[in-house]
Amino acid sequence: MAAHKPSNIRPADDVDALKDAVAALEAGEIVGMPTETVYGLAADATNGEAVARIYAAKGRPSFNPLIAHVADLAAAERLVVFDAVSRRLAEAFWPGPLTLVLPKRPDAGISDLATAGLDTLAVRMPSHPAAQALLKAFGRPLAAPSANRSGHVSATTAGHVAADLGRRVAIVLDAGPSHVGVESTILAATPTGLALLRAGGLPRESIEAVAGMPVERVELDDPEAPTAPGQLVSHYAPGAMVRLDAVEVLAGEALIAFGPTLPRHAELASAVINLSPRGDLIEAAARLFSALRELDGKAATIAVAPIPAKGLGEAIVDRLRRAAAPRPA
Repeated sequence: MAAHKPSNIRPADDVDALKDAVAALEAGEIVGMPTETVYGLAADATNGEAVARIYAAKGRPSFNPLIAHVADLAAAERLVVFDAVSRRLAEAFWPGPLTLVLPKRPDAGISDLATAGLDTLAVRMPSHPAAQALLKAFGRPLAAPSANRSGHVSATTAGHVAADLGRRVAIVLDAGPSHVGVESTILAATPTGLALLRAGGLPRESIEAVAGMPVERVELDDPEAPTAPGQLVSHYAPGAMVRLDAVEVLAGEALIAFGPTLPRHAELASAVINLSPRGDLIEAAARLFSALRELDGKAATIAVAPIPAKGLGEAIVDRLRRAAAPRPA
C-alpha cells in the first residue's frame, strides 16, 4: 500500500494549489516552495509577523538575514542598488543558484526582521518554474530559507518539508526532487573585489570567468551573527546604550516594553515602544529591529523590559544581548 501523503502537500502545477498558496502568503502564513537548489520556507518578505513565523517554525531560531526571492531583475532593482559587477553577474546567472548581497533601498519595504536590521539585502531569482509561478502570482518578494527544522539536513523534496515541519506550513507545493540539491552560492561585492560568503550551487570558477576578477572566500568571525545568510559577524547595535531586564525606568531613558504590564516608572521614559502589549513573541520578533532603530537617538539609553527566553524569545533575547554588549573602545 502506498504511503499516505500529508494533506498539506499539493501538486505545484495545480492551479488551485497555486491560488491557495498565494492566499496563505497573503494571510501571513508560510508555504513550502520548491526551488532548483532546495525547498524553501517561504513567507511575505514585507510582513514582519510572517517572517517571524519562519523562525518559529524552524525551531531554536536565530535572527540571521534571509534571502529575498524575486521573480525578475526589475523586482530586484526595486529592492537593492546594483554595482556594475553585481549587475553583470545577475544578467549572466539569473535565474539560477546565485544570491547577491547588495545595499537595500530605503523604500524597499522589506521587513527589518528579514534583513536582521542590516542595511543590506540578499536577493536571488530562482529558476524553478514552480518558484517563478508563485513569485509572479504573489507579486511581492518572498523570504525563504531552507524548509527544515534547525540542525536538520536541508529539504530537497516535499516529503522532507512535511516530515520536518508538518502543519506549521500551510501548503507544501510538490514539484519533485530539487535539481541542484545544495543551497545557492552567496556573493557580495566589496571595495577590494568579490567575497564568497557561502559556497553553493554556482561554482566559484564560473563566477570568476564572468566577473573577470578573483572571488575570495570570507570566513565567519561569529557563525551566530552573520550579516548575510552563511556569512559574517554583525552585532546589530544602536548608537544608544541598551539596558536589559529593566524592571524600572530611569528618567530620560527610552523604553522597549513587552506584555500588558509596564516596568515601574514607565512614565519617566522619553519614548515607549511595546513590542507586543498582549505578550505575543511572534509580534515582538517582528517589531524588534524597527523598535531599536526608532528609539535610537531619542535617548542615551534604551531600557528593555524582561522578555521570556523561550520559543522566539530566545532569539529576541540573543539579539538584545548583542546590542547591549560592551562596545569597542
